Amino acid sequence: MCNELLYLLQEQLGDAEAQVSKTKVRGLIVGKTRLDPCSVIEKFRAILNERPYEFRYALRILPIERVVSTDLEEIKHATAELATRIEANETFRVTVEKRFTTLHSKDIIEAAAGDIKRKADLENPDKILLIEVLGALTGLSLLKPIDILAVVKEKML
Repeated sequence: MCNELLYLLQEQLGDAEAQVSKTKVRGLIVGKTRLDPCSVIEKFRAILNERPYEFRYALRILPIERVVSTDLEEIKHATAELATRIEANETFRVTVEKRFTTLHSKDIIEAAAGDIKRKADLENPDKILLIEVLGALTGLSLLKPIDILAVVKEKML
């Protein structure tokens, strides 16, 4: 999976400085690119539609815009900055995926969304405030639902 993602980032998208590494979680890898993470998803989707065989091991790819320490105040500050991109008429949802932390999802959600003055929609939001906790580091993104690449599901379309 690491080689697949590295090949896609370096050879297909042209980021010679891209890096990929394993995590302590089986089946979870992280990649670092100098490219915009959401545009990477768009380009990956185009590759997937044209040449689905390029994706043999990756199942789901999530773009991360910011990485902070796993601390409620840091998460609150970073999500407040991201939330400025939620328009007044848009709805949002907070999605938390956490590994190797004692923080409770409820506390993370309260820290992240407590000050956001927008309507929540848990079923069909315009934007998703994604919080990926992986031990001492937390990845954050404000995404449209289309910005998440579910490889298997899209191969079936």
